[in-house]
Order: sequence, then structure tokens, then C-alpha cells
Amino acid sequence: MPTPERLAEQFEAYRPHVRAVAYRMLGSVSEAEDAVQEAWMRLSRTDAGGIDNLRGWLTTVVARVCLDMLRTRTSRREDPLDVHVPDPIIRAFGGAADEGPEADSMLAESVGLALLVVLEKLEPAERLAFVLHDVFAMSFEEIAPIVDRSVVATRQLASRARRRVRGQAPTSDADLRNQRRVVDAFLAAVQNGDFGALVAVLDPDIVLRADGGAVKGMSRVVRGAQAVVAQAAAFSKIALSNQLVLVNGDIGVVTRLPDGRLFSVIGFTIAGGKVVEMDILADPDRLGRLDLSDIERD
Repeated sequence: MPTPERLAEQFEAYRPHVRAVAYRMLGSVSEAEDAVQEAWMRLSRTDAGGIDNLRGWLTTVVARVCLDMLRTRTSRREDPLDVHVPDPIIRAFGGAADEGPEADSMLAESVGLALLVVLEKLEPAERLAFVLHDVFAMSFEEIAPIVDRSVVATRQLASRARRRVRGQAPTSDADLRNQRRVVDAFLAAVQNGDFGALVAVLDPDIVLRADGGAVKGMSRVVRGAQAVVAQAAAFSKIALSNQLVLVNGDIGVVTRLPDGRLFSVIGFTIAGGKVVEMDILADPDRLGRLDLSDIERD
């Protein structure tokens, strides 16, 4: 049996993976950390000498913890899911911060906000089956005991989830340079009040989702380029500063008020040179809890 010190070392080696599973399951950084901590507590109370595959054991445990958390959240949640934007993961864009093993572990946590939004709408068991199988390549034989279903039923859960994801979650173009060109054009058009140019970079069927939390009038879903332009016209009157960042691995923007206070985080989904989705977190309470250390170091 490993010593407590050795067990802690092994756990820390797998922490990025366990946290990545939890984040994809929960879409919340703080809840994911809680789930990881619970997995560690359960490991510390277990005879680890009998665990042949610690990574697999931790994956299973944290998945069960997340499933319980999702079920509790589903029964208690009151906010409409169509205006809920999951916690973004914000990293600096460009330079050495995008290279090396530390960046690799950060990217392991990243999944597009558009996908997370769709995952929020799945039933907890569907979400678990999809995430563990399609993202982390676990077999349905391994997943079935976690959701307490047969292998066939578990495969059906993942299949239903997959159909919804394919139908509702757009995927960003992989080239960050192309993404940046589109976002730069978007910001310039808003700043200059050139709404003709703005329409040119928006997909006709764009979806804008704004989560303002308890701030009255800030939460909404806007569909269609003309409607999004109208929203941009209203916010162009606020003298916001914009900082290009990575939001869940894609180009995004952190906006601040003239006094430096954080106003919003915007995640862009860009496909075919057009903005197809914008996910905006403007909830002051949640903004205050975001980890911005990576973009504030310079």
C-alpha cells in the first residue's frame, strides 16, 4: 500500500485529468474543484493498495460525484437554462503562455462554451454517458454501473446526447488567427458604429446568449443578425475597453468599464468566417469569482 505522501503525489499527477472530467460534467469551475476535492477525500479513505488503475478509479469516482451534483442541481435550479452561461476558462492569448506542459494541462480543461451550453440541457445521465464515452473514451461497460443502467441503455443515453449536441452545438474553426481576424472586425465595427460591417461578420442565424445573473434586464437570448446588431448598438454607447483572450480555447474578449471594473466575458464561436454564437457572462457575482490571473500577470 502506498504511503500517504506517495498517494498524494499520484493524485496530484492525475488532478488535471480529474478536474477536466468534472468541469465538462458540471460547467462550473468552483463545483468542479469541489468534486475533485471529494474524489481526493474518498481516495484518502480507501485501501489504495487494491486499486490497479488509479486514473480509471478516480475518473469513475469523480463521475459519480458529479452525477449526484447534477441531479441535485436539476431538482433545485430555478434560473432558465437558456440564459445560463457556464463558467468560462480564461487564458492569455499569444506568447509563451500558449506553449509547454502547463498550457497542455490548461487545454485539457477547455471545451467550447457553445458545447457546454448544450450539455447543460441534457439529463444528468445523458451528460455523463456522452462526456465519459465521447470525450474521455470510456467504454459503455465501464459507464453503465455509474449510471445504474444496462450497457445497451447506457449506449442509448450517449446516442441521444450525441444527436442533441450535433444539432445544437456549433464548433469553432480551429485556426486562432482566422478567429482573431473575425473578432477584430467585429470589435472595430461596434466601436465605429459601422453596423453594415457588423452584419457582414455575423452569421444570419447567430445566437447571442447573455447571462446577467440577478441584474435585471441583462439576461436574454437574441437570435438573428439584425437583432444582435440592435444589441450591439445599445452597448456601443458604453465606453468599454476590450482585451483579447482565450475563452475555453477560442478567441474571446474581456470587457471592462472605464474605471477598470470587469463588465463581461464574451466567448465567440466562429465558423466559416462568421460569428455563429456569442456567449456572454455578465453576472457580477460570478465575474468576481473568475480566475483572471493568467491575463493579469503582464
